[in-house]
Amino acid sequence: MRRIGFTHACVTALLVIGSWTAAGAPPASAHDTRDPGSPTASAAPASAALLQAMQRDFGLSPAEAEERLAAERRATALEPEAREAAGPAYGGAWFDAESEKLTVAVTPDADAATVRGLRSSGAAVRTVEHSARRLDATVSRLDRLDAPPGVSSWSVDPAANTVVVNVVEGERGDNDVRRFLSEAREAGPVTVRTVRAAAETFAAGTVGGDPYYTGNVRCSIGFSVHGGFVTAGHCGGVGGQVRGWDGSYIGNFQGSSFPGNDYAWVNVGSGWWTVPVVLGWGTVSDQLVRGSNEAPVGASICRSGSTTRWHCGRVLAKNETVNYSQGAVHQMTKTSVCAEGGDSGGSFISGDQAQGVTSGGWGNCSSGGETWFQPVNEILGRYGLTLHTA
Repeated sequence: MRRIGFTHACVTALLVIGSWTAAGAPPASAHDTRDPGSPTASAAPASAALLQAMQRDFGLSPAEAEERLAAERRATALEPEAREAAGPAYGGAWFDAESEKLTVAVTPDADAATVRGLRSSGAAVRTVEHSARRLDATVSRLDRLDAPPGVSSWSVDPAANTVVVNVVEGERGDNDVRRFLSEAREAGPVTVRTVRAAAETFAAGTVGGDPYYTGNVRCSIGFSVHGGFVTAGHCGGVGGQVRGWDGSYIGNFQGSSFPGNDYAWVNVGSGWWTVPVVLGWGTVSDQLVRGSNEAPVGASICRSGSTTRWHCGRVLAKNETVNYSQGAVHQMTKTSVCAEGGDSGGSFISGDQAQGVTSGGWGNCSSGGETWFQPVNEILGRYGLTLHTA
C-alpha cells in the first residue's frame, strides 16, 4: 500500500492508495517513520499537536498552553460577532496573549451600548481614530499602485490602527521606493517599517524522495478537500500533472491562480483518496482537521511542510499584499512561522481549524523569518470545494 504521509508526505492532506479508510488506522509501511507505539491522529486529542508545539516554542507549561488555546478559541468565535456588533465603528480586532482576550478597536462614534455589549462578551475595547473600513480602503488603493522590488508588502495593523508598508532594509532611499511611499501616504493612514529581506515563494527544485512533484518543482499538499487537495498556485498551472513521493500519478491541477492570488487545487484519482490530517512529522502528534474558523491576529498557529516539517508562531497580520518578484499577491495572512523551499502549499492550522496554504516569505528555519499563507476559506469559495473534516 502506497500513500502520501509521514516522511514522504505532501503536508496536511494524507492521500492513500488501497483499502484504508479515513475512519481506520493505516498499516505500517517502509515510508511510515513514526514510532508504532505512538498515538495516531485518530487517537490523539484534536489540539494535541498545537499544545505540544506551544510548550516548545512559547515556553509554556502544559496548563498554560491549554489555557492559551482555550482563550484563542473563545477569541476566534467572538471576532465575527464583535465586527457585526460594532458596525461602521469597527476598527479591527486582535488576540492579546498577555490578557488572553480579544481586543476590539472602535472609533469614537461607537455608542455606549455597543461598547458595554462588547465588554460584557469578554472582549477588551480600545478607541481608535480610523475605522477598519477606511484602513481596508487604503490597502485597496495601494494594491492599484506599481510597487518596486524594494517594497516587500503592506497590510492593516489593527493594534497600531494604520496600514503598514514594509520596505526591505537599505532600500528606503531608492527613488522608486520613495515615489511609492509618497503615493501610499496620499492613499490614507500609512506607517513605514523595515524588514530584513524581500518575500519570495517557497517552491524548490526536485529532490529525490520528497513529495509532491509537478515538472521539476517540489511543493507540499495543503488540506484535503472532497475530490482532491488545495495547495499554492505558484506550484503549477491548470492541467499540470502531479506525482507523489514515489513518482506515481496522483492527479492534475484543476484550478490555479498566481500572482494576484496564490492558490490551486488538484484532483485525486488513480486509487488515491484523502483524509483530514495534518502531519506532525514525529515532532508532534498528527493533527485532525475539524473546520476552518479563522484565527484572529495574535493567535498561535502552526505550519506543516515537506522540507522543514512542523513549526509554530503567531498570526501577525491579515489582508496583506505581498510583492513577489513575479507580481503582487493580495489578501494574504502574515505569520512569524519560518519556512523554506519545498514548503510551498503546505498547511497552516490553529488548533484543529484549517487556516491556509503556505505561499512564501523570507528567512529560514535556522535564523528565523516570516511566512505568508493564502487563507483556505477563500480557496474553498473560489472553486466551490468542501474541506474534508474529521
